[in-house]
Amino acid sequence: FERFSFCQFPFILSTAVKKAIIQKDSEQQMISQARQSLVSKVSRRQRVDMNLLFLNIKVRRAQLLSDSLEELTRKRSDLKKKLRVTFVGEAGLDMGGLTKEWFLLLVRQVFHTDYGMFTYMKDSRCHWFSSWKCDNYSEFQLVGTLMGLAVYNSIALDIHFPLYVCVLINHLKKLTLEHVFVIVQELAHGLGELLTYDGNVEEDFYLTFQVFQEEMGVVKPYNLKPGGDKIPVTKHNRKEYVQLYVDFLLNKCIYKQFAAFYHGFHSVCASDALMLLRPEEVEMLVCGSPELDMSALQKAAQYEGYGKTDSTVRCFWDVVLAFPLELQKKLLHFATGSDRVPVGGMADLNFKISKIDVSTDWLPISHTCFNQICLPPYRTRKELKHKLTIAISNAEGFGLQ
Repeated sequence: FERFSFCQFPFILSTAVKKAIIQKDSEQQMISQARQSLVSKVSRRQRVDMNLLFLNIKVRRAQLLSDSLEELTRKRSDLKKKLRVTFVGEAGLDMGGLTKEWFLLLVRQVFHTDYGMFTYMKDSRCHWFSSWKCDNYSEFQLVGTLMGLAVYNSIALDIHFPLYVCVLINHLKKLTLEHVFVIVQELAHGLGELLTYDGNVEEDFYLTFQVFQEEMGVVKPYNLKPGGDKIPVTKHNRKEYVQLYVDFLLNKCIYKQFAAFYHGFHSVCASDALMLLRPEEVEMLVCGSPELDMSALQKAAQYEGYGKTDSTVRCFWDVVLAFPLELQKKLLHFATGSDRVPVGGMADLNFKISKIDVSTDWLPISHTCFNQICLPPYRTRKELKHKLTIAISNAEGFGLQ
């Protein structure tokens, strides 16, 4: 007799419920890992250091990438413990805020086009693995580990991967032209036209089973099959050509990079709970939502020391609702450490506005660990807007040199 579980029927579960299941599973794994470390120390009659209960990451801001890579490599056996980040030379106990900032800064650096690991596809507005950056797979493994840690620690990242990556993460490896379209729309459109063309394919398209790929400004030829440069594409073999081209784009030319990324992700997230998710739900869990609904945040907001009808609070929401999108994102980052909205929407942030009894010369203060903004009792909308804009535009770092 098999025990019944709703998890056997993931199609009836909402994304929010699946997220809760994954969070609970992560918590249990964290407790288990911490317990194992504790028991190991006690059984050998060694002094117990409470730091061993955490994945402690200590990095310098100026060497963020290299330090993070070294720390995660050295502490691979601790990846499933609760994450705690320290920036060298800075004050502050990580209650969640420093972890969010570490993710934010690291993702920003790794995905910058100047770094060369990923190419930004303007058509689809997403990042894709660079086919030429294949000399250091440990960095791609780091990105995979980062994504895994984000899911494991319930942190949304500002990463714009195509849905295809989430398809591969969930082991659904059927490659189609549709997946190419979400990465390189113009090329996918051309391949689609080739498949449906009624004229003379060989003479009008003048293609062979050889394609060209740009790497660091240099265009290089690749044969899709042996002797491909001598094999013309015809009406009879065009389907094979498209299939091989799709496999080349989504598999062969980035195989080593993705394999390292995949290994990094599953070194943290190898749980069966992840298999409850559809690819689009994996994307939502990793990236959150970029859609900011400040009215929803206002409705869900909690208050401490203020009431929702107090003049300072009313001025705050008047200012925030009138902010352009870029400033609204900065506000969210200032308050929560991330400019992404979690799976459950704004209500899941448990956003709080607290009163701080100091001079109105002070800027607003945030506690990203608790998704909280502390506001002095500003008397005018103009004053609040000025001070809030300064605060959210200079929110990075905790500043002890």
